[in-house]
Amino acid sequence: MAKTKPSKAAIVNDLYLWEGTDKKGTKMKGEKSGPNPAMVKAELRRMGITPGKIKKKPKPLFGSAGKPIKPMDIALFSRQMATMMSAGVPLVQSFEMVGDGHENPNMQKLIMAIKSEVEGGSSFVEALRQHPLFFDDLYCNLIHAGEQAGILEKIMNEIATYKEKTEAIKAKVKKALFYPTAILIVAFIVICILLLYVIPQFEDLFKGFGAALPAPTQILVDSSRWMSDYWWILFGSLGAGIYTFSYFKKRSRKMRHALDRMILKFPIIGVIMEKAAIARFARTLSTMFAAGVPLVEAMESVAGAVGNIVYAEAVNKMREDVSGGTQLQLSMRQADLFPNMVVQMVSIGEESGTLDKMLGKVADFYEEEVDNLVDSLSSLLEPIIMAFLGVVIGGMVIAMYLPIFQMGNVI
Repeated sequence: MAKTKPSKAAIVNDLYLWEGTDKKGTKMKGEKSGPNPAMVKAELRRMGITPGKIKKKPKPLFGSAGKPIKPMDIALFSRQMATMMSAGVPLVQSFEMVGDGHENPNMQKLIMAIKSEVEGGSSFVEALRQHPLFFDDLYCNLIHAGEQAGILEKIMNEIATYKEKTEAIKAKVKKALFYPTAILIVAFIVICILLLYVIPQFEDLFKGFGAALPAPTQILVDSSRWMSDYWWILFGSLGAGIYTFSYFKKRSRKMRHALDRMILKFPIIGVIMEKAAIARFARTLSTMFAAGVPLVEAMESVAGAVGNIVYAEAVNKMREDVSGGTQLQLSMRQADLFPNMVVQMVSIGEESGTLDKMLGKVADFYEEEVDNLVDSLSSLLEPIIMAFLGVVIGGMVIAMYLPIFQMGNVI
């Protein structure tokens, strides 16, 4: 007889609003997931609650029933599970308490799916591996190490800290790239509006002047005519270019390597990306090494976490060197991607047997460096972008008004 997968049953569970009383007669209410009201009542009785009213939670009028599951939701789940386990709460009951207390129904369903798989005889890590979209190899490897060593609650805390810090780094890098990109997009839209709608109105006015237009104005008028006639070429080429770039970026390792190498050479942005990659390298390796994962095995997960293919390939090469007996600090020095300070810290960690602590300090230092650089970049970019917009859009406005300024000469 084929074994039914409990996760499928858990996914169709609904949320129910319940009211009841505890053993002291105190009124209580809350939310609980289950396949039907009878099962929810049975679960409440098992928890020492006498159920009263139970009704299905209505779904939102607009949109889906819940937000997408984000990395910070996984970080919060890890932190809450660590707290429950350190308090001595059994694993299955921890799932119930954490799941019922989560505001996102999708996250609740995910936790209940894991709970059902564990109840069905799977280990914690086996249950997590059924959901690779939310729990990657790094997460599962750490949980496996924690289960083997009997320090699961400690590992869950380490994972939560790791997730929080890496997501903070990602947010900082996105912030550094978002501001200039957003401003350039807005500038492009404003220029298109001027060329398509504003300048044609001025062109009709210019025809009555009876004189040749100044060169800047003529260029602007010609650009406006071309834009009005061939706007589809511009937008079509732009869309095709973005699609082609995205297509080959996803499928071509050589292109990703070239882009990642090129971005590392950009002024300021390149420095931020470099320090962010080093911070992720140090934080990931520190977390895995502290969990008792062997160095060679840990570096396989580290390569996928650095966020830059240049550093990922370097880590894979270092992994081969370390598996062959080379010290990590020597391999890092040969890679020629890590600052001398990082190599020295790793060397001290290897010699003193405190590699995880040294890498943690490196991660703290570079995460703070990224914070400072992003703040400096924002302060530096604001006047540069304002000057750029002033020159481009201000230049267009001046070009439009030049014939009006010269109208006195024609009269």
